[in-house]
Amino acid sequence: MAKNFVEELRWRGMIHDIMPGTEDLLEKELSSAYVGIDPTADSLHIGHLVGVMMLKHFQIAGHRPIALLGGATGMIGDPSGKSAERNLLDEQSLRHNQDALKKQLAKFLDFDSGEENAAILVNNYDWMSKFSFLDFIRDIGKHLTVNYMMAKDSVKKRIGEDSKVGMSFTEFSYQLVQGYDFLHLYNNHNCKLQMGGSDQWGNITTGTELVRRKARGEAFALTCPLITKADGGKFGKTESGNVWLDPEKTSPYAFYQFWLNTSDDDAEKYIKIFTLLSKDDVDLITTEHQLAPHQRLLQKTLADHITRMVHSDEALQSAIDASQILFGKGTTETLKKLDEATFLSVFDGVPQSEISKDDLSLPPLDLLADTTGIFASKGEARRMIKDNAVSVNRVKIKDDYDFSQAELLNDKYILVQKGKKKYFILRLV
Repeated sequence: MAKNFVEELRWRGMIHDIMPGTEDLLEKELSSAYVGIDPTADSLHIGHLVGVMMLKHFQIAGHRPIALLGGATGMIGDPSGKSAERNLLDEQSLRHNQDALKKQLAKFLDFDSGEENAAILVNNYDWMSKFSFLDFIRDIGKHLTVNYMMAKDSVKKRIGEDSKVGMSFTEFSYQLVQGYDFLHLYNNHNCKLQMGGSDQWGNITTGTELVRRKARGEAFALTCPLITKADGGKFGKTESGNVWLDPEKTSPYAFYQFWLNTSDDDAEKYIKIFTLLSKDDVDLITTEHQLAPHQRLLQKTLADHITRMVHSDEALQSAIDASQILFGKGTTETLKKLDEATFLSVFDGVPQSEISKDDLSLPPLDLLADTTGIFASKGEARRMIKDNAVSVNRVKIKDDYDFSQAELLNDKYILVQKGKKKYFILRLV
């Protein structure tokens, strides 16, 4: 039996606003709903995942999800929550991004089964690019007053007394363009519901109003809360920027670590939003976690489920294996299995020294002290090696060790460990 979509989102904490009548609509017929996705990059980041998970739950409940890529609106820029205009893209870049995003979305949504509720991917550039400016303001613009558009919070914030930037006409027209998307999907795909973040409520209700006035139809809106961190920081941002779904932009190891390092409060909230675990399972895991918080069961379960969903079982296992290395549990074999991106992610920030092939033939004390500076002196290096406190690629060495015999990791790296927690990388150039 299909789940009740609204009830499912409600217990997961994924409903902020819902227009009256939405739940009745979903109970009486197979419905279509869409979420808009910004296509200004060729990868989704985890900030997109809330909307994607809403679409996934919608499809699980037996309804048809529509992912709308904002090719046209991406050329304009959405003023919601922004203080300045975004960079605009050309069509070739947008088409490239569309292909890349479809592949990522296919990990969450069923596009190809042929079922009645199979997902659809659309790009609003395909219909907006056919409009002339005069046609648009004549056929669409006349249905909404400037007074109505000015009343939206996203507009008020940008043109109010506190705004030093102001708002271009291009951005002012954004809600009208997004509103037309809803009208187009209503007319062509019988789509009666738009979903998004709570900051999109104004734009979404512009769409419902346009459907009412232009098509004499009923349309509905549902938004989820904007995801925040318990410490007030912005969700999905790290020191190095966005956490991407593309493994080339964010390695599966770094992706896994992001979720593993969330606070208890955040993990308790995120496990409901970013996994498909049932309420009973989430309650059980949360209870077990509270009995032994140091074991971080919530974080591990969250990281496992979402890394598997976004990447693969193999990528998850590789991330888990890589995570063990820094805690002293990884073996030489584990180390050798790491690809270069994962290796560098694991040892991000570890000092690196460039060495030549000839340097590998130096006596180990010369290499470790004089050439690379890993040790302050040969005497310190000798003492630590004697105390069995120096490893090369996770193997303890003696002072007659031959570095030229060391197996290079990814054909260019040697990992030196000094004591329990200090790592150094030798990079062959």
